[in-house]
Amino acid sequence: MPFFCTRPHRFFYCFSTAVATVLVLAGGTARAQVKPGSPPVYPPPAPLATDTLLDNQVGQAQKFAVPSVVGMGPSKGVVANIESLGNFRITTRLQDEGDRETSTTVTKNRRAFIKGYIPVWNRPHLKVILGFNYDREEFQFREPGNAVFYRDLEDKGLKTLGTQLAVIRPVDEVHWYLARVKAELNGDYTSSELSVKDYLRTSGEFIYGWKRSPYFSWGVGAQLSYTFGRQSVYPVILYNRTFNPRWGVEALFPARVSLRRNINPKTLLYGGYTVDGANYNIKLREPLGELRTLIVREREVKFRLRAEREIYDFLWFGLEGGYRYNAGFSAFNEDNYRRSLLGILSGGRTRAVDNTLGGAPYLSVEVFLVPPRKMLNKLAR
Repeated sequence: MPFFCTRPHRFFYCFSTAVATVLVLAGGTARAQVKPGSPPVYPPPAPLATDTLLDNQVGQAQKFAVPSVVGMGPSKGVVANIESLGNFRITTRLQDEGDRETSTTVTKNRRAFIKGYIPVWNRPHLKVILGFNYDREEFQFREPGNAVFYRDLEDKGLKTLGTQLAVIRPVDEVHWYLARVKAELNGDYTSSELSVKDYLRTSGEFIYGWKRSPYFSWGVGAQLSYTFGRQSVYPVILYNRTFNPRWGVEALFPARVSLRRNINPKTLLYGGYTVDGANYNIKLREPLGELRTLIVREREVKFRLRAEREIYDFLWFGLEGGYRYNAGFSAFNEDNYRRSLLGILSGGRTRAVDNTLGGAPYLSVEVFLVPPRKMLNKLAR
């Protein structure tokens, strides 16, 4: 020990200094032996603003399967839409007049609707959604005096007031099912002369599906609806798939198929087709022979291009255009029509008015509200 440490008052100072030096060297040696983890761990990828998964779900294991996939547009809460068609030709044959034909031009066929969806129950294992809708359609003719049917339909407000209940039930990480029931009042009714049994239309669907990954979900099922004009049951195939960050498909075949293009998180483009139908009960201003009420059935196919763009966090704008092919627009004797549905009539002609419509271009404008991202992030936490 050095001479200066042999003195008593220097001993404790030298001892403490030696201990500190050993600890520093030992600590440096220990740090030098620590090796970085291999492979390095990176945080999960951040989702697009339009992804249906929340922030804390992207890159994680699926706990409950749902029909939607990453890349689809945001869920719509309230939707307001107006649609207008170009002029098109209509040719009419009346059964009680020996199939005599008359024709004119439809100068106005305009539609508007408002829809809303309320999440009554929103849990990972069960989602219950209550919806409502109000639709209105109007016609105007260049020469309505050509036929009684045109005069009866001119400027008549054809309305649809409906409500629906949808249930999405994830079974596990892969399986899910969707059930929906809907009731609507369709026709030219007013509040003072509304008869529910005359105007009520019911529909429903059930789909069982598989979620193969966050980017691919599909299912099979059946629908009872008026998509093809009259109430009927037909099979459906749901197919939602995102192939890459730019392209995807959203389909409920045969009713609609759309190819999706994600331009950026705030802009989406769609192209495809939809099959639509309507079924109205109308009261005639002028009787057709002995008929005072008719059931009008519409069937159409739209070939469309659509763009959706975020205006603000919770507000989006939609613009759609294309060509509408009118597959059918006929009117039926209400009594015979009901009996044929019940199977009392087999065959036989129940059509009172047979119309042939030309196709026309159409344009629609839409504004809709979506859940704000701040609220989704809050729910995720």
